[in-house]
Amino acid sequence: MRLSRYFLPVLKETPAEAQIVSHRLMLRAGMIRQASAGIYSWLPLGYRVLRNIERIVHEEQARAGHIPLLMPTLQSADLWRESGRYDAYGEEMLRITDRNNRDMLYGPTNEELITDIFRSHVTSYKDLPLTLYHIQWKFRDEIRPRFGVMRGREFLMKDGYNFDVSKEAALHAYNRHLVSYLRTYERMGLQAIPMRAESGPIGGDDTHEFLVLASTGESGVFYDSEVTDLTFGDREIDYDDVAQCQAVLEEFTSRYARTDDTHDEAVFHERVPEARRREARGIEVGQIFYFGTKYSEPMGAMVDDGQGNRVPVHMGSHGIGVSRLVGAIIEASHDDKGIVWPEGVTPFHCGIVNLRQGDGAADAACEGLYKALRAQGLEPLYDDREERAGAKFATMDLIGLPWRITVGPRGLEKGVVELTSRKSGESEEMSPEAAVARIAEIYTGV
Repeated sequence: MRLSRYFLPVLKETPAEAQIVSHRLMLRAGMIRQASAGIYSWLPLGYRVLRNIERIVHEEQARAGHIPLLMPTLQSADLWRESGRYDAYGEEMLRITDRNNRDMLYGPTNEELITDIFRSHVTSYKDLPLTLYHIQWKFRDEIRPRFGVMRGREFLMKDGYNFDVSKEAALHAYNRHLVSYLRTYERMGLQAIPMRAESGPIGGDDTHEFLVLASTGESGVFYDSEVTDLTFGDREIDYDDVAQCQAVLEEFTSRYARTDDTHDEAVFHERVPEARRREARGIEVGQIFYFGTKYSEPMGAMVDDGQGNRVPVHMGSHGIGVSRLVGAIIEASHDDKGIVWPEGVTPFHCGIVNLRQGDGAADAACEGLYKALRAQGLEPLYDDREERAGAKFATMDLIGLPWRITVGPRGLEKGVVELTSRKSGESEEMSPEAAVARIAEIYTGV
């Protein structure tokens, strides 16, 4: 993409309403624009990041054997009355009446709707296990929306639902989701720690939240410092292997890590040596639940268990805050100049800065780099504007592309361009061909 033809409305000043880093930088980098309190338009740069995160989520769900579908944003209140949650959910639910005086709601979550789909089509244990998921916009009428996309009213969320014939099978689905979430977050350059949490209005006894440590986090967290040394890495897991998935769960949840809702000071001091006790803030980016027959019993989601009995299925739900992750990644990866995108989610693979637009050699070299990178399947952002070099560098630093290739007449006289890492700030001179090869190598497998 050529910047002269792109829509990138960067701001020099930070809007007064932005209180945290991610909100400030998303506004300044031209990623979002507020439409109303807690509701945002996603501008082109932000939308690219959002879609990259969504793509990673889809890929890891597919790897775990989960099946995508798409449910509507508006739901019938009758389904929620069946489960008993319509009145219990509270004022965060946006309730609507249509022209025929039917009660509707803008879905804050989808347990009832997915249960209705399941009970209409599945009757036998032979069709289980089954996990269905979708990525859809949700609405929760927060009493005090703030912090940009971190606590908005409208948000994009991946929510998945497993259906199993027994508790044991459903707990394997729980473990399977934990494994897939660890892979998902690490691909985005994040360390998201699974922590024992409260289930809230979803219900159930087994639940873990995934939290990214950040000073602006809304949750207090208490943990054993050893959990921050754990990484999933590139290990291969057979998601059908109960023992393998259970082992990963035990590895990542055996050490103390809890939110303030479930924190037990006595247990913390008993189980964790003083030198390893940590207290911090965390940003929730996902949560997994096992809630058994909470929805299947009242809504009649039953299957033949193979022994001549009709039994309610055991269920769980599993969510990832897709739009919230954009803010969480920025909170975890930025500096005083702007955003520092991890390679896995960056809106463009690298930036090309022409230091002297209009110079024949510099223009030709930039065009050559642009075409060569695109031929490698990469998407560069070429700053071809008639603008001073300092302003071009400031824009690139603000929007945070991981790599920048700088092209100028002096370097070209020596046959070199400059490749700069946004994260480290280190630069290296090399030939244009070598720069293209290096960028292509970096993104192999990302």
